Amino acid sequence: MKIQPSTLVHLGYGKYIRSDRVTAVIPVDEDRGPGRRTFIYIEDQSQPIVASRAEDTVIRDLVQEPQEVVQARQQQEILKDLLSDLAHVNVTVRRITRDEGGLDLERLEQRIRQVLDE
Repeated sequence: MKIQPSTLVHLGYGKYIRSDRVTAVIPVDEDRGPGRRTFIYIEDQSQPIVASRAEDTVIRDLVQEPQEVVQARQQQEILKDLLSDLAHVNVTVRRITRDEGGLDLERLEQRIRQVLDE
């Protein structure tokens, strides 16, 4: 189980908490209902926050990387692979691709480097 630092976890009804500050997730037993499903204990606070989401949903969000982070990492890997492959395209093919196809590989490489901050 891996807690993601600086990742916000939705507790319901506009409540969010940084995942690395959560110390305990306990289901509400008494008076459980809409808007009152789970107690979320946070470091340096003696009283819990009451979450409207079920404990298993909150726990899932605490330990899984957000889909946006996974997709961004995958996109960066694809761009790195593309940049590596473009380095092997010779000058003649680059000229033909630019003049006949309208695709400027040098400009594309430059944009990829800017996005990757290389």
